[in-house]
Amino acid sequence: MKIGLLFPGQGSQIAGMGKEFYDNYDFVRELFHKANSLLEPDFSSLVFNGPQERLNLTENTQPSILTTSIAAFKCLMAKLNNLKPDFVAGHSLGEYSAYVTAGTISFEEAVVAVRKRAKFMQEAVKVGEGAMAALIGIEYETAVKVCEEASNYGVVVPANDNAPGQVVIAGKKEAVEKAVEISKQNGCKKAVFLPVSAPFHSPLMKPAREKMEAVLRGMKFDNPEIPCVANVTAKPVYTKEEARELLIKQIDSPVRWRETLLFLKNEGVDTLIEIGPQTVLLGLAKRISKDWKLLNVENLKSLEETVAVISGG
Repeated sequence: MKIGLLFPGQGSQIAGMGKEFYDNYDFVRELFHKANSLLEPDFSSLVFNGPQERLNLTENTQPSILTTSIAAFKCLMAKLNNLKPDFVAGHSLGEYSAYVTAGTISFEEAVVAVRKRAKFMQEAVKVGEGAMAALIGIEYETAVKVCEEASNYGVVVPANDNAPGQVVIAGKKEAVEKAVEISKQNGCKKAVFLPVSAPFHSPLMKPAREKMEAVLRGMKFDNPEIPCVANVTAKPVYTKEEARELLIKQIDSPVRWRETLLFLKNEGVDTLIEIGPQTVLLGLAKRISKDWKLLNVENLKSLEETVAVISGG
């Protein structure tokens, strides 16, 4: 069994996530209390009780998903302390969770950093000026051409190459709307505007990247204990220097998730475990291959099921 751990990004948040782990494990309570002390006293209450609208604010979403994902990972390792994943990878924000689990950055520094990251990303473009849209039924190369054609209306680029037939574009609102229109003339079956107010992973995030660079340069990095497949390169990272540089670039570069999954497949990874709320990344993995064993850890039931499969394997 060759195992890859996947960590979700923004969009997977749901009020109540992590609550079962919090109720059943002292070390999870300690983790959330640590986040409360570093962020704000009612942070864990927001994660567990909502309201969902407040949880959906980027500055709350990012630290809440990271904390929930690390809690889930700690629960899995408490049950399977001899588990040695072959690779870790995280989608956008999830890459920070991956580096925490790989021992590259501490949870304490990561949870504060992603709160700042969220704030910088939100501030980079005025609300209403940027947009993101998911194009379904279109391949990456076509999305690139569509964006080039629409670029007369402003900046627009592929931001997330998620899976075969699913590309997210980002940029100036008018340019994204034009790209959606053009994509439908180029085989796009469906386009969905995402409920975000900032064009993540586009050149418009340059101001956020510059601010985040100062934060990341001030953080302590160690060499990953588990190779982390980076969003920017879709290749494994083995050194602390490379981890830092790629996290800086990540903020205004496309997320190469389809290539990340293909890399894991080509390396012989046969089991993927999504660690954190929901199973968005497993859905994308199914588009790459039907052969993978797909597991997840988001609550007590999924934890027990995953432990049973890995132990039996």
